[in-house]
Amino acid sequence: MLNSVTDALRAELTSKLPEAAFRELTDAYLHEPRGRYHGGDGFLIAPDCTQDVALVVRACAAAGVGIIPYGGGTGLVGGQVLESGPVPVILSLERMTKIRDVFPNENVLVAEAGTILASVQDAAEAVNRVFPLSLASEGSARIGGNLSTNAGGVNVLRYGNARDLCVGLEAVLPDGAILNGLSRLKKNNTGYDLRHLMIGAEGTLGVITAASLKLFPKPAGEGAALMVVPDPQAALDLLTLAGDLLGHQVSAFELINHMGLDFLGEVGPDVRVPFEQAPEWMVLIDVGCVAGVEPSRALERLFEAGAERGLVSDGVIAQSGAQREAFWTIRESIPEANRRIGSVSSHDTSVPVGRIPEFIERAGKALARVDDFRINCFGHVGDGNLHYNVFPQKGKSRADHDHQRAEVKRIVHDLAVEMGGSFSAEHGIGRLKVNDLNRYGDPTKLAAMRVIKAALDPNGIMNPGAVVTG
Repeated sequence: MLNSVTDALRAELTSKLPEAAFRELTDAYLHEPRGRYHGGDGFLIAPDCTQDVALVVRACAAAGVGIIPYGGGTGLVGGQVLESGPVPVILSLERMTKIRDVFPNENVLVAEAGTILASVQDAAEAVNRVFPLSLASEGSARIGGNLSTNAGGVNVLRYGNARDLCVGLEAVLPDGAILNGLSRLKKNNTGYDLRHLMIGAEGTLGVITAASLKLFPKPAGEGAALMVVPDPQAALDLLTLAGDLLGHQVSAFELINHMGLDFLGEVGPDVRVPFEQAPEWMVLIDVGCVAGVEPSRALERLFEAGAERGLVSDGVIAQSGAQREAFWTIRESIPEANRRIGSVSSHDTSVPVGRIPEFIERAGKALARVDDFRINCFGHVGDGNLHYNVFPQKGKSRADHDHQRAEVKRIVHDLAVEMGGSFSAEHGIGRLKVNDLNRYGDPTKLAAMRVIKAALDPNGIMNPGAVVTG
C-alpha cells in the first residue's frame, strides 16, 4: 500500500530543491485529452536536472509515495492521470528541455526528456538532418513521453517507432539510482539492453531523463499526393506497387475514408479537400526522394502505373511545399473532427498489413448487428495501424450508446487479436487498457512483466495502476 504525500515529505523536498521546481497544480495536470480521466490531488514538482529527479525519486521511495511521471500530457490512455488513491507526487519533466549535444557526422542528437518533439525536429533541421518522429501533437508532446509510450506516428513505414529512433537513454530507476546509458554507439553487445525496458514502459519502471536520438540525412526532395482508390484492397495493392517503384523513398502511406471528410465538413476544422466529391476511400502518400529523383515525377509514375492496374481513379500531386502541407492538414485534422463529433468507442488497432481489408469488412458487419453506427476508419495502413472509431448517427450523441460501448470495444478488439493483431498499436496501455492487456496478453509475457516490475520497483511507486497490475 502506498502512502499519500505527507507534510514531512513536502518539507524535505522543499528544503532540498530550488523554489523554481515547485509549480501550481492546475487542471491541465489532472486531465487527459479525451476527458475520460480526471485526476485527484497531487504534489507537483518540476526538476530541471537529472540529479534532482533522482533526489525526488529517492525521497518518494523512502516515504512509500507514488510518482506519476508527466511529459506533455498528450497521452490518450490515461497514463498521466491518477484518478483516486493515495495522493502522489506528479513529476513533470517540463523544465528539462536542453539539447545537450548534436553530432551531425554521427547522426545523433542528445536531448533531455522534457524537450518538445517539435524542438527536437528543429534542432535536427539546424544541422541539415531529420528527426523523423512525427505526430499531430508534436508541438506539445515531449520526447520522454514519446519514448515512454513508444510513440508511432505517420513515418513508421520508413523510419520505425520511437524505439527504433533511440540509441541510448539516461533514466532514474525506482530506487533513485541513475542509469547512465546515453550511448552513441550502433554496436554495443554488453549484456541486457535496459534502454528497451524503459521504452514503452510508460513510466512504470523509472523516469526517462534524456535520450540519444537517431538523426537521418534530409531527403533531396519531398512530395505528396492524394490518390483515390476503390477500396482498402486497392490501397494495399498500391502500397505494394509504391514499394516496388520507389523502395524506401516512401515515407508515409495513409488510408482515409469518406467519413473522416464528412466529419470535417460537418464540424470542422475547416480544410479544403481537392476533389469535387469526397471519395469513398483515398490514400495520402508522402515521399522523400534521393538526389536525382524528382518527387512529383515519381508520384506521377506511381499514379500512372496504379491507374493501369485499376488501383487509382483520380489523384492530385502536390506542386509546392504549401500544397503538400495542405494535404497533411486534411489528415491531421481528422482526429480533431472525431473529438468534436464524440465517439461511442475509439480503437487504436493493428493487424498484419495483408489482412487490413478483411478486418475492415468483418468489423463493419459485426458492428452493424449491434446498431446503426457511423465508422471512421483511417490510419497508417503502411504499418497495419488503423484508427477504427465508432460514432453515433446524426441527431444522436455518444451518451445514447453508452450501454453499447463495452460491446463495441469487445467486438473490435476481439477481431483484431483473432486476426493476429493488437488492441493497442501505438497509444500504449496506460490505465485505460489495463483490463484489455490482462484479457488479451500472452500469459507468459504478462508473468515476465510482473516479475520485472517487482524486481525494479518492489514498492510499486512508479506510475501506480498503469500497465501492470496484479
